[in-house]
Amino acid sequence: MFLLRSAFWLTVMFLIIAPKDFDLGKTASAASQQALEAGQEAIVAQILATDCADLRCAGGKAALSVLAGSKLPSADQPNASSNSPVPLPRPRPDRMG
Repeated sequence: MFLLRSAFWLTVMFLIIAPKDFDLGKTASAASQQALEAGQEAIVAQILATDCADLRCAGGKAALSVLAGSKLPSADQPNASSNSPVPLPRPRPDRMG
């Protein structure tokens, strides 16, 4: 009963004291989105930091980076590094069209 009474009076006081022009839902959704993006980036960075020896691991990393939306260097970018954590396919030979 004590907890119920305390929760009631805390709610009443919050409604009285709370600012009127503050959008709690918008602020909470923005904070939630920011936390999700930070967590996703941390997980992708941790997974891409591990070394792979087989093709399945490398393919999984490539799929994960595409799904997560992380930017991988490509051949048309001037700052593309040659030691990409995900192997890129070789260019198509000229004789194949």
